[in-house]
Amino acid sequence: MKAVVITEFGAPEVLKYMNVDEPSVESNEVLIRVATIGVNFADIKARYGKYHGAGQPPFIPGLDAAGTIEAVGPEVQHLKAGQRVIAFPKHGSYSEYVVADEDLTFVLPDNVDFDTAAACPTVSFTSYKLLADVAKLAPGETVLIHAAAGGIGTTAIQLAKILGAGRVIGTVGNENKFEAALEAGADHVICYQTEDFSEKVNELTNGHGADVILDSIAGRVSDDSLRCLARYGRLVNFGNGAGGDGGQFNTMDLHSSCRSVLGFSLGTTIKKRPHLVRDTANQVLRYLADKRLDMKIGKRFSLEEAAIAHQWIESRQSTGKVLLNNS
Repeated sequence: MKAVVITEFGAPEVLKYMNVDEPSVESNEVLIRVATIGVNFADIKARYGKYHGAGQPPFIPGLDAAGTIEAVGPEVQHLKAGQRVIAFPKHGSYSEYVVADEDLTFVLPDNVDFDTAAACPTVSFTSYKLLADVAKLAPGETVLIHAAAGGIGTTAIQLAKILGAGRVIGTVGNENKFEAALEAGADHVICYQTEDFSEKVNELTNGHGADVILDSIAGRVSDDSLRCLARYGRLVNFGNGAGGDGGQFNTMDLHSSCRSVLGFSLGTTIKKRPHLVRDTANQVLRYLADKRLDMKIGKRFSLEEAAIAHQWIESRQSTGKVLLNNS
């Protein structure tokens, strides 16, 4: 079968489209013929050797995929061949076939197509967990979402509204991305490269600040986020951006204001507590089926064009979700 393999750590050119052995199915696993694959920023970090748990080259990158079950292991109880599914594969997703554990494979509603499905798992599951389970968003609260024009950003904006947020503010690094965040439903969008976003957030909220802040950038953005985090507010970090620099927090900024700094990784949750993903999948797929959640797809590439897809994301021009389609 064909797959894209990271042959060594480095630039997009290390992604090689080649023949590899088809994976074998163990007792509690399913074999999936892949239709569409979501490209995540974690894939780029893995290519550089900066994503936790990615392993050493050569390996197939990718966190999630959508496709059709071809075969099931003898202990699989709730899935069968022919079902359309999304999954978090065992050994990467940039491939014509993948294997996934039954517990990390989810049947698609009939009215959800493969492109929508492939755009969904990592960004929508992460967004839902961040808002509903980690930050415990309450109705009427103000949410600030950094990198608001990207895959997670455009999804989190919608889910924040679905879950009852009173106001959603997005930040972007380029004014050309305003439209994508506004189209997703943001009430206000701020360019953090040209404006002091914390000052603007405090102004928009009459000094109250944001009750929930979703931060995948870290570094200076995390530090500045504390300046507009409301009393009893929750800042949730779920990534360290392209630079990989962490934020610096002073405990004096937290206890007297009853504010919290929290962390979340969907990858860690999938590996360590996979049972926590099932309810999230049920909720998200329901929102997709009833059209309350609209996955924003920016560009589509063929699997063979994976390196070009990575270049596009790294150009910082991309908005929404980038997909790879198997021909």
